[in-house]
Amino acid sequence: MSEYKDFMCGDDAVALGVRLARPNVIAAYPITPQTIIVERLSDYIEDGSLKSEYKHVESEYAAIMTVLGSESVGARSFTATSSQGLLYMAEGLPFVSGSRFPVVMVNANRATAVPWSIYNDHNDSMMFLNSGWIQVYVEDAQEALDMVIQAYRVAEDKNVMLPVMVNIDGFILTHTYELVEVPGQEEVDRFLPPYVTDNRMNLDDPKSVSIGVGPEYHTEFRYKQNKDMNEAVSVINQADEEFGEIFGRTYGGMVEKYRCDDAEAILVTVGSITSTARVVVDEMRQQGHKVGLIKLRYIRPFPVDEFLNLGDQVKALGVIDKNVSYGFEGTVFSNVNSALCRGAKVPVTRNFIAGLGGRNISKEDIRAMFEELENPVGDTVQFVQLTLDEEA
Repeated sequence: MSEYKDFMCGDDAVALGVRLARPNVIAAYPITPQTIIVERLSDYIEDGSLKSEYKHVESEYAAIMTVLGSESVGARSFTATSSQGLLYMAEGLPFVSGSRFPVVMVNANRATAVPWSIYNDHNDSMMFLNSGWIQVYVEDAQEALDMVIQAYRVAEDKNVMLPVMVNIDGFILTHTYELVEVPGQEEVDRFLPPYVTDNRMNLDDPKSVSIGVGPEYHTEFRYKQNKDMNEAVSVINQADEEFGEIFGRTYGGMVEKYRCDDAEAILVTVGSITSTARVVVDEMRQQGHKVGLIKLRYIRPFPVDEFLNLGDQVKALGVIDKNVSYGFEGTVFSNVNSALCRGAKVPVTRNFIAGLGGRNISKEDIRAMFEELENPVGDTVQFVQLTLDEEA
């Protein structure tokens, strides 16, 4: 159910999602291409449509520590960043997750320096898969708005209590406009109740937060954190299902499988490139190719079972990585391959590293990836559109 529809960019969609989620505290620091998010939230507070404490802090590190502090007294909190800003937050990320504070943060994916770039890839967020944050990647502005709301529902679940990083492709989504359905506040309030937690400082019930422990207990804390991250899978799927019942939109939970039932060659995508890949799948299907698509939405927790349940007819699986773990392969490919090693039988796997620093990934590129899967001749790890002389 939608209250209205409007054309907006991805950053505006995020800001609307945050407004509908009613956070108590917003920590704001500008960095391209997420700045529009915190600017719009400032506008909402100024016009009275959002009642929240707006903290214009002095750095990204200050932003993450501000929401750490606000969550420690039980306040629903939000912040946003991008690229170098996310790297500047690095020390605070495990502080938040280890303290079991359900912060929601939007990261506008942008290439990291050096060389400097303001364009999109996923090297920034992929660095922090071990930070204890749930990570979800969205395909379009509609999903960005909806996932901010779902992120709070998942993070604040008493069986999860972990922060969520919603990743949105910089410029490709943050600054391009599309039609978005904006849900009504009453329905959002029904889906996302007010935040209530015992994990906070309370003069009537004193306790310690952000504690320190010795070696005899540290493993137990990490075991519990990992266990709850894995158990978040069921909460994610349930939240997405209930969201669909109220708003009429679902995203498949952990992954979305497209035309995979009889597919012999499957491509795994993350983020906005999924839209282009879906068009290529349809075109190749019309030409008789048995191809399919897996849109990988959550990378933490990782949807292992979704890859173990691939049909026996699958002969090849490829992964598009908009990042590279230097000296090895793409990070998403490593995770997918690890899942496949637990029992799936896929004869051919290929890693296509593409889109670094914002380089375009065309329909022709994706078709060539599928053709490589159907008739494999190249190396397992392939840099797409490599134009440099490797001997130079």
